[in-house]
Amino acid sequence: MATLGDQAVLQAIFNPNNPFGNNLGLEAEVELTDDDSKFDPVLVQQAKDLELQGISQAESGNVDAAVEIFSQAIAIIPERASGYNNRAQTLRLKGDTTGAMSDLNKAVELSKGRGWTASLALVQRGLLYRLYGQDQEALQDFRQAADLGNGFAKSQVTLMNPYAALCNRMLAKMVANLRNPEPPV
Repeated sequence: MATLGDQAVLQAIFNPNNPFGNNLGLEAEVELTDDDSKFDPVLVQQAKDLELQGISQAESGNVDAAVEIFSQAIAIIPERASGYNNRAQTLRLKGDTTGAMSDLNKAVELSKGRGWTASLALVQRGLLYRLYGQDQEALQDFRQAADLGNGFAKSQVTLMNPYAALCNRMLAKMVANLRNPEPPV
């Protein structure tokens, strides 16, 4: 991904529920890239080029072609987390949540829970856990992504906190009573 602007557009497309802004939902202390230095730079560039092609195919509605292209990127560097994360997003678009979960697990494993891809994969996996009704697992993933600086994950941790929900309801009731006080008896 050439520029921060390109990253912002791709972020908005592949992760539409994440907050959109200059920091792409990540706090400043989080590095916006993954550490690809352990891989051959020529292979990394080939994989990134394929991922961009896959994103383009997904944007065009060619989801099957996108999955195939992401699979090619994975075949070039099977130890690189980004391809799995991107393919998972596309599998979600196809409705294949089982395949998406498998790829997200692999992305988290390969990233060792650190960096840009880990943050995105943890959020996406957390959302799938919520879909499956596995709220404890979802909360764990959101907390880990929040620790990486993901703003969306931080909001999910807050929303899933039962004490915060109770406080929000109590506060809303107090504000409503202040705005529309009950007449004295």
